[in-house]
Amino acid sequence: MKSLFHLFALSASLWLAGCASPGLMPPDASAPPVAGASVPDGATPNDSSPALYPAGGLKPLASLRLGSQSVHALLPPADLWERVRRGFAMPDLDTDLVRERELWYSSRPDYMARMTERGSKYLFYIVEELERRDMPSELALLPFIESAFNPQAVSSAKAAGMWQFMPATGKYFDLKQNMFRDDRRDVIESTRAALDYMQKLYGMFGDWHLALAAYNWGEGSVQRAINKAKKAGTGTRYTDLVMPMETRFYVPKLQAVKNIVANPDSFRVVLPEIGNHPYFQSVEIRRDIDVALAAKLAEVPLDDFRALNPSASKPVLLAAGTAQILLPWDNAERFQSNLEAYTGGRLANWTVWIAPTTLKPADVAQRVGMTEDELRSVNQIPPRMQVRAGSTLLVRRSASLNSDVTEHVAANGYLALAPDTVLRKTMVKAGKKDNVTSMARRFSVSTQFLAEWNKVSPSAAFKPGQSVVLYLPVKARAVRSAKTRGKTAVAKSASRGGKSAALNKPVHLARQ
Repeated sequence: MKSLFHLFALSASLWLAGCASPGLMPPDASAPPVAGASVPDGATPNDSSPALYPAGGLKPLASLRLGSQSVHALLPPADLWERVRRGFAMPDLDTDLVRERELWYSSRPDYMARMTERGSKYLFYIVEELERRDMPSELALLPFIESAFNPQAVSSAKAAGMWQFMPATGKYFDLKQNMFRDDRRDVIESTRAALDYMQKLYGMFGDWHLALAAYNWGEGSVQRAINKAKKAGTGTRYTDLVMPMETRFYVPKLQAVKNIVANPDSFRVVLPEIGNHPYFQSVEIRRDIDVALAAKLAEVPLDDFRALNPSASKPVLLAAGTAQILLPWDNAERFQSNLEAYTGGRLANWTVWIAPTTLKPADVAQRVGMTEDELRSVNQIPPRMQVRAGSTLLVRRSASLNSDVTEHVAANGYLALAPDTVLRKTMVKAGKKDNVTSMARRFSVSTQFLAEWNKVSPSAAFKPGQSVVLYLPVKARAVRSAKTRGKTAVAKSASRGGKSAALNKPVHLARQ
């Protein structure tokens, strides 16, 4: 009996080994743990479980830690799409909006191909995390809807990353956002926060469709819609609630993608093959290093490096603020070997400089030995702005500086700007046929901000004699009036304070 058992175990092992996609790695390359590999009795599927590593696989490295992802134990399929299908657990939505979205996606094969190609880098990790939490695998498809799996995506409302976190929501879920990193774009951190948020919403509503509506619209908005429906005696399901158009389409979009993934042939869609194994692993960095050099040492194209490390928006990785970088699985050892053999000088050509007082960018550039254009570009300083005291700026590292940026600076760096021209609130009377566009042109200000100052739309018209708010340079003693009306404008100044930019940006107001 034991012999039969051993024979069965050997056969299963050989079958599992055959599940790995051929061509992804040469036979002697370091291979990732195979999802579904058997785990010995009493062992747990984690980084240290030797059974999760094929013979000759990646070993722990001495000088850099390779944070290999522990793999959820299950019977394979070799194809990740099939694994996703097996985990579908949300009730299906069958509506006209779903049919419409199915047609929209399936009629755009190029768009689907781009989305799935981008998603192939992240899907295995997301599916693993969902299975650990016992959550429906449909949620792994949500970044298709949120961002087309683009971790650099930024919405008009300033939501960022492939899970599209707003700044405040990101902070609530411990996503760090500072001068040097934005965890809303980080693959691992943003996924952790997104799944935390969705678990919280499901706990509130007890329904995945309502939880997803809340993820898109806000939990308070969904709860108010439910309360309103209860008072009206109508249904409180997702399909019953009155909600904005975007939220009404949100779950149907996900259902449509789910249906296409479930049966791509019926929609004449070809999904790219995605192996059921990790795409990347994490590598701890211990010294500041330029992004371009890190990609070169890992032998990874710079665009691919940034796709796995999208929160690294600056040209340097600060070891004190970047706990880890992600690299394709078989590039991690290459990175270490090339780093150990590197003789090209220092690893980082950038460091941090803190402004001792409020300065013009030209003065900062002169102090740190850079051109003004380069300083503005790397720190994203807009025109007509000064750098305020205490601001953290990325600058070229001097030849004599060998120390890396400290943890305090890396974690708390910020850039504060002030207009180089002080602006003052001014009230001007509108003439006949005056509107936002005509007055913005007359006073050489932005149409958008003139509309914001007066809380009207950019296409709004003013009534004759209506008081119009403007912010003009203090040096302009006399305010130009409506010339064609031959009237003298009455200027009033207001003592205020607040966040600002320049003449055509939100402004700091002069204190009088």
